[in-house]
Amino acid sequence: QVQLVESGGGLVQAGGSLRLSCAASGNIFSINAMGWFRQAPGKEREFVAAISWSGGTSDHADSVKGRFTISRDNAKNTFYLQMNGLKPEDTAVYYCAGNYIWSSGRKDPGAYKYWGQGTQVTVSS
Repeated sequence: QVQLVESGGGLVQAGGSLRLSCAASGNIFSINAMGWFRQAPGKEREFVAAISWSGGTSDHADSVKGRFTISRDNAKNTFYLQMNGLKPEDTAVYYCAGNYIWSSGRKDPGAYKYWGQGTQVTVSS
């Protein structure tokens, strides 16, 4: 089992920044793909970014490219989502997720086995 705990959400004005963290514990050696997803009210959960735990390969949704950056700190078993230039449409609950393999399915929330509890990000205009 793997446990994921997010932190760092909050309320920020448009144009501001936040950094989300996701601390992993348990059988983390089985995990090789970590992702961030978000879900706004009335909408489906959508892919934001993903990173390979071992190789550092990353991927970002087009809607956040150039503004958000995913990274990891293997020594701390933690990965991050740095969010700059926030927009009101970024308002959502953000979830971190873990999966066994880095694959073409990394943008599909159904491909991830482990999930955090979510952290609210609210961007005011």
